[in-house]
Amino acid sequence: VQLQASGGGLVQPGGSLRLSCTSSEGTLSRYDIGWFRQVAGKEREFVAYSRWNGGNTYYADSVKGRFTISRDNAKKTVYLQMSNLSPEDTAIYYCAADSRIILSQIQNARLYDFWGQGTLVTVSS
Repeated sequence: VQLQASGGGLVQPGGSLRLSCTSSEGTLSRYDIGWFRQVAGKEREFVAYSRWNGGNTYYADSVKGRFTISRDNAKKTVYLQMSNLSPEDTAIYYCAADSRIILSQIQNARLYDFWGQGTLVTVSS
């Protein structure tokens, strides 16, 4: 499945953005979805996860309470709503999919089979 992440941009500290993850091949409802981010020179970092049925969501401690992952199956889209953004959230954000990820391994980027191209989020005044 080919993924597309969109919605990035420049936002001031304390602001909000909503990222979208879509698939050109149709629904994402069969897939576990993860959001990751990466800063140049650093490893890809887990941000958030949504189980294929929407039944489980998990967040990195650094974004808990500020970010929300959600699904709109009718629109075939998975969202990452980000609020109270700080400069430390600046990164390229990627969505990733896999048919099933063991819950204990959802933070392991290597286990996701499908990736989007990434969307840049810059938090700066």
